[in-house]
Amino acid sequence: MSDPTHRKLLFVGGAGDATLAVDVVTHAITEARKRGLSVHVTNQEATLAATPTISEQADAVSAVDFSERGASAAWAREQLAAGEQFDVVFGVREMAQEAVAEVADALGRPGNTPAAVHRVRTKDAARAALAERGFRQPAFRVCTTAAEAAAFLAEHKGPWVVKPRDAMGSEGVSKISGPEELDAAVAFLPEAGEPFIVEQYVEGREYSVEGVFLGGEPHALAVTDKEKLPPPYFFETEYVIPAIVPEELRAEIVREVTAALTALDLRYGQFHVELWATEDGVVLGEFHVRNAGGWIHRMLRHVVPGLEWFGLVFDDALGLPVDRAALAPVKGSAARFLTPQPGRVVSVHGWDEVLAHPAVLYAELRVAEGDIIPAPRSVEDRMGVIVVGADTPEEARDLGRKLADSVRVETEPVAEQQD
Repeated sequence: MSDPTHRKLLFVGGAGDATLAVDVVTHAITEARKRGLSVHVTNQEATLAATPTISEQADAVSAVDFSERGASAAWAREQLAAGEQFDVVFGVREMAQEAVAEVADALGRPGNTPAAVHRVRTKDAARAALAERGFRQPAFRVCTTAAEAAAFLAEHKGPWVVKPRDAMGSEGVSKISGPEELDAAVAFLPEAGEPFIVEQYVEGREYSVEGVFLGGEPHALAVTDKEKLPPPYFFETEYVIPAIVPEELRAEIVREVTAALTALDLRYGQFHVELWATEDGVVLGEFHVRNAGGWIHRMLRHVVPGLEWFGLVFDDALGLPVDRAALAPVKGSAARFLTPQPGRVVSVHGWDEVLAHPAVLYAELRVAEGDIIPAPRSVEDRMGVIVVGADTPEEARDLGRKLADSVRVETEPVAEQQD
């Protein structure tokens, strides 16, 4: 039987096998251990095998498939019946968030309700719920065929966005300006034959809000500014934290996001909310009850010195005090993603100088001579990142761009890319 004086964290879904995912979970486990928590990681068997460093950091590991509805909760009940006790339930993977909620509910631990998480992970349900509660939302429709999507286009002014009903990382998302582009957009969706969403394109600068729930209430840590690859695709090429915006806009963004999180019955963990600032006001985008990707977890540690974003969740779940006054941004950080010209890599210059720069918080280059760079279509096609810290967001932005421009990836055309 478990020692009742020893506190335990159940980490549902563990880490994905990407470098970023492993880094996120490593930070989370480190912050858990600082609070005296032992860590039990569950994940799919194949992913556990692909992430040995996470298994090595954990006190216990179990193969449980979070993608199978109810499986994680059933496993957790079996552990409880056997005398195992977990004090905190947590997870960082987008696709595991419903399992996290189900496990917390099964164990009677702090967490979001499964219904609330399912709603925000189903994009059309979240859109409908926000619209019903008076928040600005673009017109949208769930479609199963290109013909249904064409009917929506005929009824609503364009341009439009075609995207999956349930995905992440801008996968399968494209902008279209006319019906003649619809078939290609539908073909770009990640799963053929599955329901998808068509919605009006929102004209405005895109931002996100990163935060944490404390005492059941959303607390915004920072607003993130984004620069994206030009349409028709939508993934980011730059983040700046905190966003360089007038205080009035920052306050409006935070006010809308925190009100919406409360209206959507969300109350636990971290949050990452996307939105647009338009001429008519803030238009809310997608809601995530997890940390942001793109190395934002490292950026926030520089912007808010001493911040332990994951640790705040654990403190809240354990009823430990949190000094909210110490959570304000006082520095600046930027991440610049590399998207070299498609083709075969002939040479790479300037990367060693990037790695040697004292302001670089993290840098990764995923291409070498001889590699083939595809045309950019999703976040997976970003070939590298440079994350920097500075005293102000303006200085960080400028330095990030300067360093990214100094990296020269020369490519030559590949025959199949010319067809």
